[in-house]
Amino acid sequence: MIGRHPSENVRVVAALAMPFVLVFGVYVVAHGHYGPGGGFAGGVVLAVGIVLARLTVDRDLVDRCVPEGTAIVAMGTGMFLFLGAALAPMAFGGDLLDYAQVPLGELSESRLRYLGILVVEFGVGAVVFGGILLIFERLAARTGGGRREEVEPQ
Repeated sequence: MIGRHPSENVRVVAALAMPFVLVFGVYVVAHGHYGPGGGFAGGVVLAVGIVLARLTVDRDLVDRCVPEGTAIVAMGTGMFLFLGAALAPMAFGGDLLDYAQVPLGELSESRLRYLGILVVEFGVGAVVFGGILLIFERLAARTGGGRREEVEPQ
Protein backbone atom coordinates (compact mmCIF):
# COMPACT_ATOMS: atom_id res chain seq x y z
CA MET A 1 0.00 0.00 0.00
CA ILE A 2 3.05 2.27 -0.20
CA GLY A 3 3.32 4.54 -3.21
CA ARG A 4 0.89 6.07 -5.62
CA HIS A 5 -2.66 5.64 -4.35
CA PRO A 6 -5.17 4.51 -6.98
CA SER A 7 -7.72 7.17 -6.01
CA GLU A 8 -7.10 10.59 -7.49
CA ASN A 9 -9.21 12.18 -4.74
CA VAL A 10 -6.98 10.72 -2.03
CA ARG A 11 -3.82 11.87 -3.84
CA VAL A 12 -5.11 15.44 -4.28
CA VAL A 13 -6.31 15.81 -0.68
CA ALA A 14 -3.04 14.36 0.64
CA ALA A 15 -0.98 16.67 -1.57
CA LEU A 16 -2.95 19.67 -0.33
CA ALA A 17 -2.74 18.63 3.33
CA MET A 18 0.97 17.73 3.47
CA PRO A 19 2.43 21.27 3.49
CA PHE A 20 0.03 22.32 6.24
CA VAL A 21 0.84 19.25 8.33
CA LEU A 22 4.58 19.91 8.01
CA VAL A 23 4.27 23.61 8.85
CA PHE A 24 2.08 22.77 11.85
CA GLY A 25 4.70 20.25 13.01
CA VAL A 26 7.43 22.91 12.94
CA TYR A 27 5.08 25.29 14.79
CA VAL A 28 4.41 22.71 17.52
CA VAL A 29 8.14 22.11 18.00
CA ALA A 30 9.04 25.80 18.01
CA HIS A 31 6.27 26.86 20.41
CA GLY A 32 6.35 23.83 22.70
CA HIS A 33 8.05 25.67 25.53
CA TYR A 34 5.18 28.19 25.66
CA GLY A 35 2.29 25.76 25.83
CA PRO A 36 1.17 22.28 24.84
CA GLY A 37 3.37 20.49 22.38
CA GLY A 38 7.08 20.49 22.04
CA GLY A 39 9.67 18.25 20.53
CA PHE A 40 7.86 14.95 20.89
CA ALA A 41 4.46 16.06 19.60
CA GLY A 42 5.97 18.17 16.83
CA GLY A 43 8.26 15.34 15.73
CA VAL A 44 5.26 13.02 15.50
CA VAL A 45 3.31 15.54 13.40
CA LEU A 46 6.29 16.04 11.06
CA ALA A 47 6.70 12.28 10.64
CA VAL A 48 2.98 11.90 9.91
CA GLY A 49 3.35 14.42 7.08
CA ILE A 50 6.11 12.35 5.47
CA VAL A 51 4.27 9.06 6.07
CA LEU A 52 1.22 10.58 4.37
CA ALA A 53 3.39 11.36 1.37
CA ARG A 54 4.86 7.85 1.32
CA LEU A 55 1.37 6.34 1.40
CA THR A 56 -0.18 8.44 -1.36
CA VAL A 57 2.41 9.97 -3.71
CA ASP A 58 4.64 8.32 -6.31
CA ARG A 59 7.47 6.54 -4.54
CA ASP A 60 10.20 8.03 -6.76
CA LEU A 61 9.02 11.58 -6.08
CA VAL A 62 8.97 11.09 -2.32
CA ASP A 63 12.38 9.42 -2.40
CA ARG A 64 13.80 12.45 -4.22
CA CYS A 65 12.33 14.87 -1.67
CA VAL A 66 12.93 12.75 1.45
CA PRO A 67 15.66 10.16 0.80
CA GLU A 68 15.58 6.91 2.72
CA GLY A 69 18.54 7.88 4.92
CA THR A 70 16.77 10.99 6.20
CA ALA A 71 15.57 9.21 9.33
CA ILE A 72 19.08 8.28 10.46
CA VAL A 73 20.42 11.78 9.69
CA ALA A 74 17.54 13.40 11.61
CA MET A 75 18.08 11.18 14.63
CA GLY A 76 21.83 11.86 14.70
CA THR A 77 21.36 15.59 14.27
CA GLY A 78 18.76 15.67 17.03
CA MET A 79 21.03 13.81 19.42
CA PHE A 80 23.91 16.20 18.74
CA LEU A 81 21.63 19.22 19.26
CA PHE A 82 20.38 17.83 22.55
CA LEU A 83 23.83 16.82 23.79
CA GLY A 84 25.28 20.16 22.73
CA ALA A 85 22.60 22.07 24.62
CA ALA A 86 22.96 19.80 27.64
CA LEU A 87 26.75 19.84 27.88
CA ALA A 88 27.53 23.42 26.80
CA PRO A 89 26.77 24.89 30.26
CA MET A 90 29.21 22.45 31.87
CA ALA A 91 32.01 23.85 29.71
CA PHE A 92 31.43 27.22 31.38
CA GLY A 93 31.26 25.96 34.96
CA GLY A 94 27.50 25.41 35.14
CA ASP A 95 25.39 22.35 35.72
CA LEU A 96 23.98 20.00 33.12
CA LEU A 97 21.17 21.76 31.18
CA ASP A 98 21.71 25.05 33.07
CA TYR A 99 21.54 27.31 30.01
CA ALA A 100 21.91 30.52 32.03
CA GLN A 101 25.62 29.74 32.51
CA VAL A 102 26.46 29.99 28.79
CA PRO A 103 27.91 33.44 28.06
CA LEU A 104 26.23 34.67 24.89
CA GLY A 105 26.76 38.41 24.84
CA GLU A 106 24.46 40.58 26.89
CA LEU A 107 21.53 38.18 26.99
CA SER A 108 19.63 37.85 30.25
CA GLU A 109 19.36 34.55 32.12
CA SER A 110 15.72 34.14 31.12
CA ARG A 111 16.58 34.68 27.45
CA LEU A 112 19.43 32.16 27.66
CA ARG A 113 17.08 29.60 29.20
CA TYR A 114 14.55 30.32 26.45
CA LEU A 115 17.13 29.69 23.73
CA GLY A 116 18.48 26.59 25.46
CA ILE A 117 15.12 24.89 25.76
CA LEU A 118 14.34 25.85 22.16
CA VAL A 119 17.47 23.98 21.00
CA VAL A 120 16.47 21.01 23.17
CA GLU A 121 12.95 21.00 21.68
CA PHE A 122 14.32 20.96 18.13
CA GLY A 123 16.71 18.17 19.07
CA VAL A 124 13.95 16.04 20.58
CA GLY A 125 11.71 16.81 17.58
CA ALA A 126 14.38 15.65 15.16
CA VAL A 127 14.98 12.41 17.08
CA VAL A 128 11.26 11.60 17.29
CA PHE A 129 10.74 12.50 13.62
CA GLY A 130 13.60 10.25 12.56
CA GLY A 131 12.56 7.44 14.86
CA ILE A 132 8.97 7.29 13.65
CA LEU A 133 10.06 7.59 10.03
CA LEU A 134 12.59 4.78 10.51
CA ILE A 135 9.97 2.54 12.13
CA PHE A 136 7.59 3.19 9.24
CA GLU A 137 10.29 2.46 6.65
CA ARG A 138 11.29 -0.79 8.36
CA LEU A 139 7.69 -1.96 8.69
CA ALA A 140 7.00 -1.09 5.04
CA ALA A 141 10.09 -3.02 3.94
CA ARG A 142 9.10 -6.03 6.05
CA THR A 143 5.66 -6.18 4.42
CA GLY A 144 7.05 -6.42 0.91
CA GLY A 145 8.92 -3.16 0.52
CA GLY A 146 5.77 -1.26 -0.18
CA ARG A 147 5.55 -2.59 -3.70
CA ARG A 148 2.16 -3.33 -5.11
CA GLU A 149 0.75 -3.62 -8.55
CA GLU A 150 -0.87 -0.53 -9.97
CA VAL A 151 -4.61 -0.87 -10.29
CA GLU A 152 -6.24 1.20 -12.97
CA PRO A 153 -9.32 3.07 -11.67
CA GLN A 154 -12.50 2.21 -13.51
